[in-house]
Amino acid sequence: MIEGVATDSSSTPSSSEKPRRARRTRMTGAERRQQLLEIGRTLFAAKGFEGTSVEEIAAKAGVSKPVVYEHFGGKEGLYAVVVDREMRRLLDGVTGSLTAGHPRELLEQAAFALLDYIEEYTDGFRILVRDSPIPQSTGSFASLISDIATQVEDILGREFKSRGFDPKLAPLYAQALVGMVALTGQWWLDVRKPRKAEVAAHLVNLAWHGLDGMEPKPRLIGHRKN
Repeated sequence: MIEGVATDSSSTPSSSEKPRRARRTRMTGAERRQQLLEIGRTLFAAKGFEGTSVEEIAAKAGVSKPVVYEHFGGKEGLYAVVVDREMRRLLDGVTGSLTAGHPRELLEQAAFALLDYIEEYTDGFRILVRDSPIPQSTGSFASLISDIATQVEDILGREFKSRGFDPKLAPLYAQALVGMVALTGQWWLDVRKPRKAEVAAHLVNLAWHGLDGMEPKPRLIGHRKN
């Protein structure tokens, strides 16, 4: 022992006592894809397609840019998958809600389904109502509304027939009704008042009592006729 220098063998950890580095858990391919979808969804909702970059998506995920390209081929591919997933989620929610027998209750269920989606999947709805910046995306909000209107079309067709109206006009009214609910939903997305049930009640009030008092052959009262 060197004089003046204290030694303590217990203070020096043996090789078996050295602290181990925590191992990073590697994601599976499916887990990484899901992570990138969620990150992309959040960024596209907040910044739009143009305002979001592959670099930012990769940084948020803690990966390099090539990983994003490997899974989606680029920002456009990721955006298209996000849009397709949200469109399916909303369409399935609306069509799955139409279970009642009475037409008025069916209108209530459809209105609630859209408002439920807006409330629960706000980011997804913000993405859907934006104009799609890429032609190869899987759809648009307008095409989604058209798909939902097709479901409502059958309901209105039966109602028209029972009341002696021309069932061929059901598609027109279906587009009008669904468009009314969708545009009101866009407004409610930001204001969030009145409460959801009250919004649904007022939508159905206008739609139902408008249908209830419809003229079989509506006429124009102004000077313009064409």
